[in-house]
Order: sequence, then structure tokens, then C-alpha cells
Amino acid sequence: MSTYKVIEVAPDGSLRPAVRELAEPTAGHVRLRVEACGICHTDSFSVRPHDPAQTPRVPGHEVVGVIDALGAGVEGWSTGQRVGIGFLGGHCGVCEPCRLGNFVACTNQPWTGMTVDGGYAEVIHARASALVAIPDELTPVEAAPLLCAGFTTFNALLKANAKAGDLVAVQGIGGLGHLGVQYAAKMGLRVVAIARGTAKEALARELGAHHYIDSAATDPGEELVRLGRAQVVIATAAGGDISPLLGGLASGAQLVVVGASDEPVKVTPMQLIFDDVKVRGSLSGSAIENENNLRFAVNQGVRAMTETRPLSEATAAFDHMIGGDARFRVVLTV
Repeated sequence: MSTYKVIEVAPDGSLRPAVRELAEPTAGHVRLRVEACGICHTDSFSVRPHDPAQTPRVPGHEVVGVIDALGAGVEGWSTGQRVGIGFLGGHCGVCEPCRLGNFVACTNQPWTGMTVDGGYAEVIHARASALVAIPDELTPVEAAPLLCAGFTTFNALLKANAKAGDLVAVQGIGGLGHLGVQYAAKMGLRVVAIARGTAKEALARELGAHHYIDSAATDPGEELVRLGRAQVVIATAAGGDISPLLGGLASGAQLVVVGASDEPVKVTPMQLIFDDVKVRGSLSGSAIENENNLRFAVNQGVRAMTETRPLSEATAAFDHMIGGDARFRVVLTV
């Protein structure tokens, strides 16, 4: 095999099939034969709109595959080992944030599928520091969406320091939110699911939600007050005004934003000072933290609801996802 197939972003922002030359991994990198790659809403940042300077880029950052070649200096990994790659493409280990142990903030870290080629492909190269060991209990299709969508919500909950029994809300019951509800419930939290309309109420309760708020029919902040105020709200939807959620926070509580959107969050100095509310974002985490996420998912039975498409149908699968028609993650199989 001297070449491999990819789906890349064309200059006009469309997705097109292409063929790449097979190369040996460079020092500190590995080469993977891709088995599955999830489609994430963040992939749209590489596709539509896209940066012409980054084309032809291969999207995809929920990658599961098997190592088939090691670059010079790679230790701790072996050919034939099943691994994953998430959004953060591996820390450098020498910049100031890395020296301080803050690998997420590495100033020389590639973003998989955005600044380096991703997993809409038969083959991918990656830094060894990005690799996540995949438990045997997870199939490639099960593992792929947990590497980003699952990990994002899992780590957001951990960073918020929610304690068992706390009231925690998950806003948006979609690709991230349906996993966030599961993680929160399995962590022993009292879970409120928030979505527009009542269509997802039964599913949210099936996934572990104890309460449901229809944000189209009522003010979600007021409803959270009625339930006793939330210690944490995880905002997963990639659009819409989430500012009303601040009114439902307890003193010292956090609104953690994980749904990437251009919509501003409106908070007043009075809320920050007298209500002591906090607004923050959460960007994924380190590879070893992602392994903890996968182990938790295995032990507690957390799984994404997925649809699968072959790599050759990546364009249709991407359009299906970006149109909001997926329930709830789409995974490309190779």
C-alpha cells in the first residue's frame, strides 16, 4: 500500500475525496490505520467557513485506529496497539505551559482536523503525546464520539467540582448534551435537562435526568430557582442565548460553556459581585484525562447514540450532522 484515501476540504469549502502518498511517521509521531472517526460540529470550523490557507485539510478529531508505524524516539506505544486521538493533537512538552503541567494550554499544540490533518481518512499521523489508549470493552464506533463529545462534558463536570447530590443542569440535549446527562447521572448528581420543546423529555429522563425544563415554554433560570438553584450548568448547545441560565445559579456556582458559538453571554457586574456567579469555558483535556473518561464510560455504561456511515459517504454524513438531523453522533467507518 503506497497510497491511502482521504476526504479533504476543497478551496471552495466543499468536501472531496483525494489520495495521499503513504509516508513514514516523523520523530515523535506515530502512523495509524483509521478504524472509525466521529463527525463533530466543530468540524464545521474546518469546512464551512474554512481558512483557505489550511486547505486541503482533512477534518475529523474523534479518531480511533491501530498503530502501524512508530517514528524515532516514540516510547510507551507499540505497533498493533489500538488508540484514539481527540481534538488536542499532542503537547510539545517544552513550552512554558507544558513546563507548568498545563498541557491543554500548550502553545505548540496542533488541533486535529484543523491545523493538522484529521481522521476522515484511511491513515492519520499524530504526535505520540496525543494518543489515548482505548479499552478493549469499547468498539471503534463506541469509542470515537467519547474522545471529544464525551470527554468535553465529562471533564467540564470534573473541573466544576460538582459533588454527589448537587443540582446540575445540562442545557441542550444533542450530540454533547445527551452524553452530559449520562455522565452527570452516573456521578451521582441531581440532573436537570434543559431543551426547547418537550420532544426530548422522555429520552432525557431515560438517560438519567431527574428533572426536565422546556426552555421554549418557561424561563430556565426561574425554573432552576424553583428546583433549588444549580451548582453547575453545562451549556452544550452550539447557538442561542444562554444568559438566562445565570439567574438559576446558586451563589458561587458556575456556568460552564462547552458548545462553541459566537453568541455572547451577557452577565452584569452585579451578578458577578453580589450573586458570585462564574462563567467559564472548558476545552477538552489531556490524553491521560481522556483515558480516565473512557474508563469511567466503560465502568458506568455511558455510551453515545450513534449513526454510522462509510468514509465514502462523508459529505452526506457531514451535511446530516450540520443540519441537526443526527441522533446524536455520526461516525464514519473505515
